[in-house]
Amino acid sequence: MNRHTEPAIWFPAIRTGSGTDSFTEQLAKGLLLRGIHCEITWLPHHAEYLPWLIKVPSPPPWANLVHVNTWLHRRFIPENLPLVATMHLCVHDPALHSYKGHVQTLYHRYWVRKLEQQVISRADSVVAVSHYTAQRTGDAFHISLPAVIHNGIDLAHTFTAADRSELHSPFRLLYAGNWSSRKGTDLLSPIMETLGPDFELCYTPDRSNQDRSDTLPGNCHSVQRQNTPEAMARLYQSADALLFPSRLEGLPLAVIEAQACGLPVIASHCSSMPEAVVDGETGLLCRRDDIDEFVAAARLLASDPALWLRMSRVARAHAERHFAIERMIDAYLELYRGILP
Repeated sequence: MNRHTEPAIWFPAIRTGSGTDSFTEQLAKGLLLRGIHCEITWLPHHAEYLPWLIKVPSPPPWANLVHVNTWLHRRFIPENLPLVATMHLCVHDPALHSYKGHVQTLYHRYWVRKLEQQVISRADSVVAVSHYTAQRTGDAFHISLPAVIHNGIDLAHTFTAADRSELHSPFRLLYAGNWSSRKGTDLLSPIMETLGPDFELCYTPDRSNQDRSDTLPGNCHSVQRQNTPEAMARLYQSADALLFPSRLEGLPLAVIEAQACGLPVIASHCSSMPEAVVDGETGLLCRRDDIDEFVAAARLLASDPALWLRMSRVARAHAERHFAIERMIDAYLELYRGILP
């Protein structure tokens, strides 16, 4: 009988302060709990754009497979080990162009594309976090569609639903994420201004911790940036609904985490959002940039506690079926074992 070699995975990863960090940490943690040998080697953020200034780390002697995100420079990837690469967001998606500045456009076109082309060409398997991202990756690099493995989260111990059936007064919305036009944060102010004093918005600051309260009406309040999954879970549990007007997502981690914590989601009907939210069941999907639809969705949830409670429970069940960390670990283990001799 043929037996696959048990995978032992090395994760050389750039610390970015984004969802890709959480993905790598959660995957490694889940693998370790399964008894799979793995280790993360964190590289500083400037390894992305000044890789020659960083000493190349050696892979652990026990490693038989390397798993990277697609923006990693090839000098950090050993030549003698099989390679898995995960695409989190295809920045070459034409739908993304209007949300990028001139410098960022040039950076993606002439630097990031080169990095990703080298990684994709070298990889034994390319994985996308959503069907939307897989399609855009295939189009951008003229390759067969990558395998799709949705991101998973810890539903048993971290992202759990609070046991409550009453709404806050005012109705408490939450925005979790960084601040950019792609994320639709410019829509938060007109939405909240229209909703008025019967609603409040708690929001996390961006990576630079810049206080943006001066651009938002008085019913919006900044909360301290949450640096652990447990802290984020408590923040979700303290809200009534997630307000997420993002215009383009590879796969929205905040949306998945919020649903796991029993929050209905009010989000844009675009990109990968329908893969994460079941419209009318786990949340309400609105036309992109349609402020009136976002306002109507928030008012509907606030005015109908029975609807809110039903969506809350279905959101949790949806996360359990589709985004449990165990499902993601199973899929990656099958992939790893299929690559190894």
